[in-house]
Amino acid sequence: MSDIEIRDDRAAGRLEAVAGGEVVGHVEYFVLESPSRALVPVHTIVEPEHEGKGIAGSLARELYAIAEREGTPVAPLCPYVVRWAERHPEVAPKADPELLRAAKEWLVAHPGRF
Repeated sequence: MSDIEIRDDRAAGRLEAVAGGEVVGHVEYFVLESPSRALVPVHTIVEPEHEGKGIAGSLARELYAIAEREGTPVAPLCPYVVRWAERHPEVAPKADPELLRAAKEWLVAHPGRF
């Protein structure tokens, strides 16, 4: 995994794993602003030829690291990130149910976004 760079394209709502100048995986997310600020991952995708290399886990770990650095919670809606967080409670605090509800409502209100 040392040849993988992870970069945050906040404007596009994508946390990207890059290898050899090519995006090999990403997490699509949005920033919830109300009732409070939270990072909300919606989809995790790894290109088939790069599966099984720990890329999705690295993306999830970096998402939580970004959230910690920013003092912002994560409200995961992405099934992969939810499972990853359950396996890594030491770095992925349990999501606030109110934030999860608000994130789901935001997603319903923005049907074309994801």
